[in-house]
Amino acid sequence: MKTFAIAGCGHLGKIVRKAYIDGLLECYKLIAAYSLNKEDTEAFVSGTEAVAVSSMDEVISMKPDYIVETASIALLKEFAIKTLKEGISVIPLSIGAFADGEFKAEALDAAEKSGARIYIPSGAVGGFDVLKTISLIAESNGLDIKAGIHTHKGPNSLKNTPLYSDELQGIEKDVFSGSTKEAIALLPTNVNVAVASALATIGPETARAEITSVPGFVGDDHCITVETDGLKAVVDIYSATSDIAAWSVVALMRNLASPMMFF
Repeated sequence: MKTFAIAGCGHLGKIVRKAYIDGLLECYKLIAAYSLNKEDTEAFVSGTEAVAVSSMDEVISMKPDYIVETASIALLKEFAIKTLKEGISVIPLSIGAFADGEFKAEALDAAEKSGARIYIPSGAVGGFDVLKTISLIAESNGLDIKAGIHTHKGPNSLKNTPLYSDELQGIEKDVFSGSTKEAIALLPTNVNVAVASALATIGPETARAEITSVPGFVGDDHCITVETDGLKAVVDIYSATSDIAAWSVVALMRNLASPMMFF
């Protein structure tokens, strides 16, 4: 039986915890949880055999097989390199961290040397298999390739960001166009999926990101496109809430433990 810990005891972490309690992760044992708020962490582990710890160093010292991150880019960057060096694999939701080329390189180097792995869940999107396949074909044949993501979201989700203005409550407007690396720099909690799709194709520096604000729109609609000579894939996923991101972690963990894996 594999062991895992959860870093982040908020809404998304609680979905993974509930899946565990409900028996959907029967091949795993939850051994620890961590968040900045001690009371939240203690409430989180209630009803499980896991312990509430006070630091990520304490989590690492327990040597789980996997650490699931459902918190923030800042927390992931804080513990991921050390975790991977210790041979512990990481399942991150704050995938935007890997738009930082230096961090990505260090993480990959640590994983390669220790044998640990970084498992990227699909989050609120999907289709990584076909995105990577088309990218591989283009690279192998020396073909030009274009890739990007166009997201529609409501203006309220952009509040407290540089992209928000009151006029968005009344008009549909394209509020961002640039690379996915530029997008995650502006919106560190809003466009992790853009970075994930970029990592599966041509990289955050090159893959495009477009964001359109739509008055009254609830949730997010992500349309990912990758295209090369003779091949094109479009993956369009709408979700009213962020819950699908946490469920993608559960699905990934079940896939890792299954005798039949889907890629």
